[in-house]
Formats: sequence, structure tokens, C-alpha cells
Amino acid sequence: MSPRDVLILGAGVAGPTLAFWLARHGMRPVVVEQAATLRSSGNPIDVKGPAVHVAEQMGVLPRLRAAATAVTGVTLLDLAGRPMARLPTAPEGSQDIEITRADLATIMFEAAVDSAEYLFGDTVVSLTQDLAGVDVTFAKAAPRRFDLVIGTDGIHSTIRRMEFGPEERFARDLGINLATVPVPLDAVRDRHDMVVYNAPGRLALLHPGKVEGLAMFVFHGPASPGRDRRDKVAHTELVTDTYRGLGWRVPELVDALRQHPDPYFDRLSQIRIDSWSRGRVALLGDAASSVAIFGDGSTLAVAGAHTLAGALAANPTDHTRAFREYETTHRRLVNPKVRQIKPLAALLIPRTGRGLAARNLTTRALARVFADRFAPKLSTATR
Repeated sequence: MSPRDVLILGAGVAGPTLAFWLARHGMRPVVVEQAATLRSSGNPIDVKGPAVHVAEQMGVLPRLRAAATAVTGVTLLDLAGRPMARLPTAPEGSQDIEITRADLATIMFEAAVDSAEYLFGDTVVSLTQDLAGVDVTFAKAAPRRFDLVIGTDGIHSTIRRMEFGPEERFARDLGINLATVPVPLDAVRDRHDMVVYNAPGRLALLHPGKVEGLAMFVFHGPASPGRDRRDKVAHTELVTDTYRGLGWRVPELVDALRQHPDPYFDRLSQIRIDSWSRGRVALLGDAASSVAIFGDGSTLAVAGAHTLAGALAANPTDHTRAFREYETTHRRLVNPKVRQIKPLAALLIPRTGRGLAARNLTTRALARVFADRFAPKLSTATR
């Protein structure tokens, strides 16, 4: 059978990884990306477990390790901004890698760039399926026909909206807002620690990256009807009001957010959808099932891309069976992560003073256990 033409929407992490493996299996991937160039955030993410194995097979593992951050622990501060506990970010002997999403996306793109056709600065306007293929209309490029279409275009997926329904049908609001902004690396005082400051219902985090730091604000609050997630002024004011009067370096980090021309804002939600495929169209990564801000989304995207490509290669004449095998296999990784989101949110961002005190007490006890077990490997640096 001739190689299948597969359109992939989205050139983040999942899209290029999928393109690499489809080409490896003899298919012809085309990746369309709305942005004019690669565009990913400096948010820290993890490559771990099955994704490490996939990266090794792709030959990119040395590059991932070279681009990894130097973070080995997380330091929690009390309300006065004093260090109260430090925990390691990974178990002893772990092969996990922490890297910025931008670096991971770039490495995966460069691994696949010679194996796929890329259309930057364009997007899909319409899809029409029939029994033999999918006719696709683009905003700029000429219409084309594909055998399959895969949406890897994130939590606000265009493909999912076109083929499955509006986002509101599948998005479950978590009641949490997120804002991030890059900061100069010299603003980070310890390259080995991310630092977390909590007040009830609010978290401020300072993370050392590879070439620049990152300030993150995560906080409970109601949705803002009619507020565009790209409205910098409105969201900056929301963060300013929410964090007003807090200690540590919060005023400095809020000011960095206010001064930056393009900070990141979003309202966190889970995507829950009964089936990840409709006919010849399937979803992958956050478009299929997001796991919010807890670092596992990229791991699942890489692992899922490998699983989907393998299923299509194993079923060259039956995409329905391939999509079913992919989903059955990959949900075994995704579902436990989805179930952990609310408990993790309660742990990271306690809503009340009592909840925060209980979390801090537990964290101090855990820190003592880790300090006793791994004392030679833990930094004693404080701020």
C-alpha cells in the first residue's frame, strides 16, 4: 500500500514527534502551524518514563539532557518568605529530564524537519470527510486531500472544535487561573531550586531555566465572563489585585509581569472526551486530554505520538482499528494523571489558611525524611 498522507495540525511537542514516527513508518506527514515560526513557552516540563524511551529511540536523548535545567529540588517558603522545607524533584537515580517546553519542541522539530512538510503561518479552515479521505481547506495554502487528519493543536484545539464540537462541551473548568512571565536569569538566586511561595488560594513560583528564569502565578478564582485570554491589560490587573499585599518577592515578580509585552495567561481546564477519533480524524496530546499544569502533558504527548504512529503502521488498511488501539493503550497512561489533578491542585494551592498550614506541616515532615535519606545530595542554600 502507498504511504498514507497525514495532516497534523500543530507544531508543538506532539506534532513533530508524531511526524517523525509516521515518516519512520513510511507515511507522508504534513504539519501545519498557525504561528509563523516555532512558538512554545519557557514553562518547565518533564520528559520521563515512556517519553525518555521514545526520545532515546529517536536519537535525541543526548540533546535533551544537554538542554535540561539544573533544578534538583523545590524549596517552599512560609508566609514571611523564609525557607521552611526542601524536597527533591525526582527520585534518586531517576532518568527524568526537566526542560523548557520551547527547548523540547525545538529538538523534536529538528529531529523531524527533514521527514515532513511544514506549513507555517497557516491553519485549517474546513474539513470534509468521506469514506476514502479528508478534503482540507487552508487559510492560505491551496486545498488538499489527506488520508487522515490528526489534531495536536492543544487545549483550545481547532480540529476538535470542527469535528467534535465546541470547547465548552469537553472542557471542565478547574477554577484556577495561570499567568507566567520570563525573568532574567540573574533574578534567580539558586540555579538548582525552584522556589514556591503560598498564601491561601494563591501560589507564586520562581523557576530557574536554562537561559532565563520564569515567574508563575497560579490562583483560585471565578471565571471572568467575556474576558479574552489574550487580553493582557485585564489579566495583568487581575494578577495585580489578587497578589496585592503579599510578601517575599511577589511585588517584584508582579511588576515583571506588568512590564512584559507578552506574558502568558490562561484559565485552567481539563478536556474530557469520550472518544479521541471521529472517522478519519483523531486527537493527540492536550487536544484529546489535558493534564493541566503539573508537568506531565509533554511526557504524555511524546508517548502518545509514538503509540499512535505504531498503531497506524500495524493497521495500514484499517485506521478505525488503529485509532481504537492507540486510544485503548494511551488512556492507560492518561487516566491516572487526570484523576490526580484535583488532589494535586489542593496540595499545591490550598484554598484556606488551615489547609495551607496542614500542607506545610506535611511538607516539613517529608523534607526531614528526604534530608535524612539523601543528605549528601541536597543543597543547603537558602534565600
